[in-house]
Amino acid sequence: MNRDLLSMAESKALRGVAILGIVLHNYCHFLGFAVKENEYKFDTERPKKFWEVLTSFDNDLFVHLFSFLGHYGVPIFLFVSGFGLVMKYEQRSEGIKQEPPLKKNWFFYHFLKLLRLMILGYLVFMAVYASRHPAEVATAFSVDKVLAQLSMVINFVFTRPDKAILPGPYWFFGLMIQLYLLYQLVFHRWRNVAVVVVAIAACWLIQVCAAQWNPFDFNLLNYVRYNFIGGILPFGAGILYARYGRPLSKMGYCAVVIISAIIVLEGGMWFHSWMWVPLFVVTGAVATVKLLPAWLLKPAVWFGGLSSALFVMHPVVREIVISHYRRIDVYYGIAVYLLAAVALSMLLQYVLKFIPSPKLKK
Repeated sequence: MNRDLLSMAESKALRGVAILGIVLHNYCHFLGFAVKENEYKFDTERPKKFWEVLTSFDNDLFVHLFSFLGHYGVPIFLFVSGFGLVMKYEQRSEGIKQEPPLKKNWFFYHFLKLLRLMILGYLVFMAVYASRHPAEVATAFSVDKVLAQLSMVINFVFTRPDKAILPGPYWFFGLMIQLYLLYQLVFHRWRNVAVVVVAIAACWLIQVCAAQWNPFDFNLLNYVRYNFIGGILPFGAGILYARYGRPLSKMGYCAVVIISAIIVLEGGMWFHSWMWVPLFVVTGAVATVKLLPAWLLKPAVWFGGLSSALFVMHPVVREIVISHYRRIDVYYGIAVYLLAAVALSMLLQYVLKFIPSPKLKK
């Protein structure tokens, strides 16, 4: 493993870029005029519409960009997670040929870490939602949905997770717990590159089949992409990069940025290339961060340090802000939303200091 691939600051900067994309996406795509994304399913008209606004220099291009592309912050997070797991748990000590196995409570430890992060935001969101939609709260937060969300199996047990998960961004917790389990059971035990490649290829094939097979009008592709099958590509890429990656020259990173940008924009036009776009979002993001000057890296690192709390709290702020500004001063609403989300996230970080953090058994 080459520890010069990504420094701690660069990893945080990647998370900072990712969370800004996600937070802005989760606001902008709710604006009626914005071009909608292809995230869990593919609609051929959406990339065509995006190209129209991109080439016509639409006055609301900022909104369209984050509405259509902002969700790609998720694969960046998954890449950093896969990279970080390898760097943390596969570093051999001096004179030791093999790393010790993961602790017996490793998976439960990560589950508790995610639950500790999620629970406060979830409770606050429930309270805000109940105050605004009292007639809908019993259905939106039925006992089965609440238990499934808290146990982080909601992505898997509901055939329409997009209709069951509220707030919507919290689907990421269910995805991450699946990937942690996959890492413990498979990727940490068998370190061969073929294991990761076969897993990526198998999940790609499942998605291709799911897109063709639609039993009883059930959108199977939407379901599988809400689970680890849709996230294994960037997560596996992070694992492989940590194990086998090599740093490039400055010119090399420049070339990667340009090539990645072209593939992301062009690849989104067709279904089969669209499924591989997250990989090039990741390569472009990594190369961009490696090229950032210090004065731009620092704010990205700061947002990266706040990313977990910001992810948890931004749906609460969106629920309050967007109804007031979605039809009037859109950009003023976005500014209010961002500032309020950052402030509430900083408050959450402060509160979390008083909540005991889980520990790994020795």
